[in-house]
Amino acid sequence: MCIVLRVDITGLKSRVRAKMFGRSLTVCAFIAAAMAAPTAMLEKRAVTPLSSGDLAGLTPFTQFARAAYCSDGLKNWSCGPACDALPGFQPTLVGGDGNAVQIFFVGYWPDQNTVVVAHEGTDPTQLVSVLTDANILKDALDTSLFPGVSSDVQVHDGFRNEHALTAPQILTEVKNLMAAHNTKSVTCIGHSLGGALAELDAVFFALNLPSSTNIRAFTYGTPRVGNPAWAQLVDAKVPNFKRINNEKDIVPIVPGRFLGFGHPAGEIHIISPGNAVSCPGDDDATDNQCIIKTVPNIFEGNILNHLGPYEGVSIGTIFCS
Repeated sequence: MCIVLRVDITGLKSRVRAKMFGRSLTVCAFIAAAMAAPTAMLEKRAVTPLSSGDLAGLTPFTQFARAAYCSDGLKNWSCGPACDALPGFQPTLVGGDGNAVQIFFVGYWPDQNTVVVAHEGTDPTQLVSVLTDANILKDALDTSLFPGVSSDVQVHDGFRNEHALTAPQILTEVKNLMAAHNTKSVTCIGHSLGGALAELDAVFFALNLPSSTNIRAFTYGTPRVGNPAWAQLVDAKVPNFKRINNEKDIVPIVPGRFLGFGHPAGEIHIISPGNAVSCPGDDDATDNQCIIKTVPNIFEGNILNHLGPYEGVSIGTIFCS
């Protein structure tokens, strides 16, 4: 059974009205995926408040996630405020069409001596993207891309297929840039569906690049990508993994846990502007300040929080100019 939530975003702000007049944001999810699964009593684990410096440190990565939606000007890094906030970044590969294949870019960031790979997320005006998100089947990973991974590790079928479209091309570019700039650092970034692709990227790179490579991932408003075995693989292969959730965003709680999906560790939950916590463990359901307790089901969430602002930075096509 499927429900459709329609949220009128024409009143969000005057700039949104101008660009999205008459549109509504449609989210389709199985009722089973929307409702929190009953769980056994769990031991409460302490959360860690983030300082203002911690939050400010996330801003450049948020701007990269924002830039992935702004396809005009990505090749010469003139995509608007997001590109302006990251002067000196050198894009070397830009691809995708925002529909059949999500926009992505790869480049070198001298400020942190790292290769950056970023993916566009779900634009509700692009039907294929929405359909990809609505598909909640799980399947094993392609071992030609994820060598040595057990078939017990399963991920969202749509995310897996989308990732496979660009993974070899991106890996080649990453290797070239690492060699050209003598760096051992790779940073994966994305929002929404783009966050799911960045999560897949992070493990993909961990399995296909030298073990000395420092792989980081920063994802925003990301749905659950795979089963608990996948989450454990992420934890093992990518210890420097952060997934940032904003206030009452409903996207991070779907697909549902009792459908066999689970998040890896690394949750940072923005409770309100300037107030965020780091939540311990995978899919922390023990603390009221973490996303599962804040948004126990989609009826108690707010889809507009998916767009941000993430500490002052809103993400989506409508925020490109």
